[in-house]
Amino acid sequence: MRTVYVNGEYLPEDEAKISIFDRGFLMADGVYEVTSVLDGKLIDFDGHYARLERSLGELDMNNPTTREELLEVHRELVAKNEIVEGMVYLQVTRGSAGDRDFVYPDPETTKPTIVLFTQSKPGLAHAPAAKVGWKIITIEDQRWARRDIKTVQLLYPSMGKMMAKAAGADDAWLVEDGHVTEGTSNNAYIVKDGKIITRQTSNDILHGITRAAVLRFAKEAQMVVEERPFTVDEAKAADEAFVTSASSFVMPVVEIDGAAVGAGEPGPVAARLREIYLEESLKAAI
Repeated sequence: MRTVYVNGEYLPEDEAKISIFDRGFLMADGVYEVTSVLDGKLIDFDGHYARLERSLGELDMNNPTTREELLEVHRELVAKNEIVEGMVYLQVTRGSAGDRDFVYPDPETTKPTIVLFTQSKPGLAHAPAAKVGWKIITIEDQRWARRDIKTVQLLYPSMGKMMAKAAGADDAWLVEDGHVTEGTSNNAYIVKDGKIITRQTSNDILHGITRAAVLRFAKEAQMVVEERPFTVDEAKAADEAFVTSASSFVMPVVEIDGAAVGAGEPGPVAARLREIYLEESLKAAI
């Protein structure tokens, strides 16, 4: 049985409890982060902590912890649950004021709720899917306008993943005004004539921690990166496509809406970026 963390306590998962009045449950009034674990160490922890602080700030929510405290909790959960490869999920909500109200509770009297748990994912770094690539479908982006805040309101992305599953695909790319915004839980890229193209950061997409690292590594490897929106037609005509996220790292995309991308198999740019990302991230893991 897993050990989880709830508001300062390490507990067996079946003893963990949250109030039915918690605003994360009633209003999706909360934010989250997922940090990958490889070789028992945390990948990009500081990036995830910085984004957590930003998300909390955008929602006028107090941060109930410090970097050092949170790092200790992550490490303790990894150790207690013997995670070699997997993930640590962190969620902070505005807490419970003891009733339901649209108005925010007074932060002086209502403390945020903080929860963490681990997920063991053996073979995460060497996922078989990376060798064959993902098939994706495109769907209309019907999410709210502040996708840059990593909130727990993930219903539409979940619907998108179910649409993909029903279509026999691995995931969905969200499309707005003819242009791809991002995947349901990842950032989207195409490669054309050696150039990596991905949408620039704004309120339209999540500011991916893995995205930032991969683009930095790409530039260091003298790859050309162009940050701009791209269309679905551009994606279908690309030489390669891929996505990035904390759990999939760099994952090739080989088919879009039934049309093969490039040769219909993972390409060299995605493969090289995945290799570089894993190598460099393991070096910097804490």
